[in-house]
Amino acid sequence: MPARGRSAVRRGGWSGGGGRWLVWTGRIILWALIVVIVVNGVRAVIERMTQSDTPASMAATPTGSGFPEKEATAFVSQFANAYLNFDGAKPDDRAERLKPFLPEGAADRQLGWNGVGRMSAGTFQLADIEVQDAQNAVVTVFAQSGPQRWKLSVPVYTSGGSFVVSGEPALLPAGGPAGLPQVAGPEHDETAEAELRPQLEGFFRAYAQGDATQLQRYVVQGVTLEGFGNKLTLSELKSVTVPPGGTSREITAVVVWGMPTTTTASPAATAGAGGQSAGLEQAYRLTVEKQGDNWYIKDIRGATRSTG
Repeated sequence: MPARGRSAVRRGGWSGGGGRWLVWTGRIILWALIVVIVVNGVRAVIERMTQSDTPASMAATPTGSGFPEKEATAFVSQFANAYLNFDGAKPDDRAERLKPFLPEGAADRQLGWNGVGRMSAGTFQLADIEVQDAQNAVVTVFAQSGPQRWKLSVPVYTSGGSFVVSGEPALLPAGGPAGLPQVAGPEHDETAEAELRPQLEGFFRAYAQGDATQLQRYVVQGVTLEGFGNKLTLSELKSVTVPPGGTSREITAVVVWGMPTTTTASPAATAGAGGQSAGLEQAYRLTVEKQGDNWYIKDIRGATRSTG
């Protein structure tokens, strides 16, 4: 006969409660194992991807090669001066100038020149350097011959701090000037331009003389400007452009400076046939402030691009 009453209920409850506890414990352990497996799997995939990418990235962007770029640039600039200057009447002069740059015992002492004609070039400046390894590179410099601009690419080799031209150079076009689009001219405040013109004429004369006392008459109080110390003279205040605005404006002035005759300058560069001094037109940007009825200069610097 089955037991009755309170004792029967207790025995049934004890047996069922213990089974549920074991089930839930097993489930927790199982889920923990699943989470660990998933995390480890994802981490392994990430590590494999990182390891496979790192060598390729390092190979694509190598760090310093050790090639002495600064010294190579100076070497090639000197070489270009010897290489691009020649005179058919004095071929041996060029061969002697090239000798320090070529391999010892080089068969072609003129490095490709046929000994005919004349060329004069200068203004050698670095354009590009293509480093191949710690000892080899191709250095390209700008050069100018008369109105023509060039690039000269020169292969060089270095060892023990010395350099040598390791192959024939190559002339390349340097390109013409960039196309400059026209921009609309500024609006004009003609009243302010008329007021400023006599003030600016006096200022530029004092600026050419470099007289500090005279300059103080034209500049804002507390501002000090250094003049040219009579190295130039004002030939003409060619134009004054003043945009509309308040008591503080940024204006443009174009002047023609008279270049003085010096003992070292070429007479052709300082005076014309009629004895007129050489003139050089310059554009300036000035910040001016109006105080009472007068305008005063606060700052002077080079003008920005011209307007059409």
